[in-house]
Amino acid sequence: MNVSNHWKPITLALGLVVAVAAVNWIAQPSELGPHSAEAEASLTLPGNPIPGQSYKILHVMSYHSPWKWTQDQWGGFQQALSDLDVDYQVVEMDTKRHGSEAWKKRMAMQAAELIDRWQPDLVFTSDDDAQSYLTQQWLNTETPFVFSGVNASPQVYGFLEAHNVTGVLERMHFIQSVNLLKELAPEVQRIALITDRGTMWPHIIERFKAQESELQGVEVVAYDVLDTYADYQNKVLEYQNSIDALGFLGIFEYHDVNGENVPMETLMQWTVENSDLPDFAFWRDRVDKGTLCAVTVSGRDQGQTAGQLARDILVDHRTPNSLPMVQTSKGIPVVNLGRARKLGIKPQSNTFLTAEFVKDLP
Repeated sequence: MNVSNHWKPITLALGLVVAVAAVNWIAQPSELGPHSAEAEASLTLPGNPIPGQSYKILHVMSYHSPWKWTQDQWGGFQQALSDLDVDYQVVEMDTKRHGSEAWKKRMAMQAAELIDRWQPDLVFTSDDDAQSYLTQQWLNTETPFVFSGVNASPQVYGFLEAHNVTGVLERMHFIQSVNLLKELAPEVQRIALITDRGTMWPHIIERFKAQESELQGVEVVAYDVLDTYADYQNKVLEYQNSIDALGFLGIFEYHDVNGENVPMETLMQWTVENSDLPDFAFWRDRVDKGTLCAVTVSGRDQGQTAGQLARDILVDHRTPNSLPMVQTSKGIPVVNLGRARKLGIKPQSNTFLTAEFVKDLP
């Protein structure tokens, strides 16, 4: 059965507007060929959909759409289930743009009420905030949960003891990103990493510290966890004459003097205009906005792997805890040529053979 889908925003009302999406599935005539006992039997093999079976899946994203990281995970997940008859609904928690505790709890409550009311066959949760505020509240219930994009250890959320949860862990390509930076700027020896106070970053920083011995000719002089946009600006300016390069983790939860969230685009533009240090990150959206380079995590691989786990649960009737939690290994080198030109960096020919490129600064 060939299936196409289109989703559009709808609204949940509990005192604020929530972005929700419904997916309309249109089944096309099957082209299985002549009916035969052999063809009929093949439909019931593991991994094959059951004729006439439909499913309800709720996707709770920590962040918002459109945003490439979120969209790539969501697209990969749907691709893995593209031959199934699925009714989707989507709740956007939007925690990158609204980071308060009250907001996160309210959005999780609305998602939970939708689960109670709609009774989905499976819930797909992406990124850490959805795990902290929603999945943890549904451990060892009858509702299967599949996650992707999770940075913290599964133990943090109690997933190892839960029979109804499995998913895909997101692991940054730290050593590979620093190696790409060194390939572009061989003189780099001293680096610092800067982040906001997002709840997932302490776990990642500890993971990076454990990998530092693998760095070749590079010393990490500091991991700076900062509170405000002014703190960020001051730290970047302070480092201009004391280190060789900067790395960025969280850049979404800084606030200005009025307590308002500073958009990622504003922060990135200021950085490009005021920092002469080569810089690196771990996601494509940072490079698109002006960071020099990153070996990025593939959001599509994250989502597609999560979709396969969901398929195993829905079609093959596997229990979530019988499916090991996994991490995707694919890393994609990306370089911003506009930023390279501004910094006076000329990528070598081997970089052009292996990396993707963003041509210009935004």
